[in-house]
Amino acid sequence: METGYEILIRGLVQGVGFRPFIYRLASGYCLKGEVVNRTGGVTVTVQCDQETVGKFITDIRALAPPAANIKSVEVRKRETRRYSDFTITPSKDTDESITEVSPDIAVCEECLADLVSDPGRIDYPFINCTNCGPRFTIIKALPYDRAFTTMATFTMCRRCEAEYHEMSDRRFHAQPVACNSCGPKYLLKAGDLVVTGISDILQFISDRLAGGGSIAIKSTGGYNLMCDALNEEAVSRLRQRKQRDTRPFAVMFRDIDALMEFCHADTLEEAALLSWRRPILLLAQRKPLAASVSSGLNTTGAMLPHMPIHHMLFRIMQLPAVVLTSGNMSDEPIITDDRQAERDLMPVTGCVVSYNREINNRADDSVVRIIGGNISLIRRSRGFAPQPVELTTLTEGIFAAGAEQKNSFCIGKGSQAFMSQYTGDLKNIATYDFYQETFRLFSSLFRFTPSSVVCDMHPDYLSTRFAEELAEGSGLTLMRVQHHHAHATSVMAEHGLAGKVIGVVMDGTGYGTDGNIWGSEFMIATARDFERYTHFDYFMMPGGDAAVDEPWRMALSCLFSYFGSDYDFRSVKLFQVIDEKKLVIVMEMLVHGINSPLTCGAGRIFDAVAALLMLCTKASFDSEAPMRLESAISRQTDDYYPFTLGETVSLREMFMEIISDTDRYDIQLIAAKFHNTIAQIILAVCKKIRLETGLKYVVLSGGVFQNRYLLEKSLYLLSVNKFQVYTNHLVPSNDGGISLGQMLTAAERRGVCV
Repeated sequence: METGYEILIRGLVQGVGFRPFIYRLASGYCLKGEVVNRTGGVTVTVQCDQETVGKFITDIRALAPPAANIKSVEVRKRETRRYSDFTITPSKDTDESITEVSPDIAVCEECLADLVSDPGRIDYPFINCTNCGPRFTIIKALPYDRAFTTMATFTMCRRCEAEYHEMSDRRFHAQPVACNSCGPKYLLKAGDLVVTGISDILQFISDRLAGGGSIAIKSTGGYNLMCDALNEEAVSRLRQRKQRDTRPFAVMFRDIDALMEFCHADTLEEAALLSWRRPILLLAQRKPLAASVSSGLNTTGAMLPHMPIHHMLFRIMQLPAVVLTSGNMSDEPIITDDRQAERDLMPVTGCVVSYNREINNRADDSVVRIIGGNISLIRRSRGFAPQPVELTTLTEGIFAAGAEQKNSFCIGKGSQAFMSQYTGDLKNIATYDFYQETFRLFSSLFRFTPSSVVCDMHPDYLSTRFAEELAEGSGLTLMRVQHHHAHATSVMAEHGLAGKVIGVVMDGTGYGTDGNIWGSEFMIATARDFERYTHFDYFMMPGGDAAVDEPWRMALSCLFSYFGSDYDFRSVKLFQVIDEKKLVIVMEMLVHGINSPLTCGAGRIFDAVAALLMLCTKASFDSEAPMRLESAISRQTDDYYPFTLGETVSLREMFMEIISDTDRYDIQLIAAKFHNTIAQIILAVCKKIRLETGLKYVVLSGGVFQNRYLLEKSLYLLSVNKFQVYTNHLVPSNDGGISLGQMLTAAERRGVCV
């Protein structure tokens, strides 16, 4: 036996080239020992003295692969067997602990260079190495080895196998390693035509897009639809055939120079675009693309190529940018199955490009925005999922079901919260099936057995139904967490905040403890519970969800609430363009309180103001009215409208002055003043709470804070008034982050039923 050290490294250390990195580092130190993947992380055993192991660990932390994220390093001195050299040992499955699963990583620059120089991989569209390539979307089980991925069916050729075992090679132990001889291949179908061979496929795609056509192409986590982003006819045709509303399309640009021609991007935004995650980033427009791409908004969802085939395609195309949107029919999950793609997407594009490797875990493109100098996630999926959030409390066994819209769920392991990728809105069977399928996959992958189940208070959410059935089937007590409290605690979870905070949560909807619809919540919150301090006045939602689809209804409701039925509504420009019969019917609903639930949701106030400014009277997609209202801001001002703080926040004076301003000022100024008003209300209420309680920590969450102007204005006002402000960064501030808040609250309440 020899004296040595065992080093257990936890975090994102599998699927990122970590073992090859350790091998090369150990060889540089002339160490003997081994490195092995275990379900709980990576274990390194070395024979050396204490000084050497200290330097070795310092270099592990300093020189780790770019996508690695070391959470902890545990070292213990022990007796080891005698080693003759340093080796990578086959993975071991020794306990119920698990390690992190790497998200998919965009193709690296070295692999792109190999596309034109490596004899076996020239123009090979699945080129990858230990620093890049598919990870989460192909994994079936831990530990992360080829046998447990969808690459298992592809036998490595002699050359790839030699590289896989050669320490000095960049593909040393790269699990998806392959080449033109032994790896997956693309196939193109266009009606009865079948095209094979990547060169012919790329040429066909290029010609088709240049001619105004579109294609469906299998990407990393599912199918995408593609067309020329500068061809209005092509974009409009794709939108119509996909049955897509006017929601903006994402655009993939040839490179950063092409992107800068059409969009503004500062240093932070450029860094996010070029990161290995390669998200869709919301950017201010510099120059318009086809009109139907952004549908009149002043932002573009921009991204850069992340797969080898994207780079190869732009190499032969003359187009600077293409629409790249999810391959699905409206409101359904992104398609991953090749047969379904051919059945459903061929009628849309007339051309389907697939490959013969299975996608085990679907993942949409992630969407982010830089706000206040930090990344704010809007959709957390490819490149981010399933990296966990580290908490300061035990989460083991907790299942958090999430919300209904923009859903993701959360499972607890140790003190970590593993969030699923973006699921979507749970309002149809296909999305609900995806939700259940992903739960089964996470349970298997992370060896998860629920011991606690937590959900939203809303009785009709499908996520609530799933949680109820899971709890009943497992004999577990179900905990319920109020929607906006979960928003606030999602921020507390991210930042490790304990004790009481001022919670400011603004969104469109959430089930309140009084049975009404909440969404403008000022609360004094702990991770365990909350006290509602104040909120905007309640307004009726005439027609329920119809008031969301037709924002003019909320404008009518707000004015009716503050000025009564005798108000001269026809003097308001908005109501001069609304069908008189519909106006009369909706007014009757308000007068008699028919089918008009109460809401104080901030999102509905944004709807009302957007409608009054004639920016959006009928919404064709979620949050269209608030998006158009933010997009209208183009004039700088610190002016704001008056409001009254009482038991609730009254917006009567604000609406009165907005109506007056529509005859005197341009929409850009009014939109800015409205946003400033909301920020000033946030400041005023927080100052009032601080005066009464002494609290200075403020958490901001909810979908309304995806609004860059509002969040940056609020952060500024609160900061200069000496509040310490926290927002969501690791998870979305919209309902995609709800499950993290549920997780923390459930962990704090463990054993307590609400």
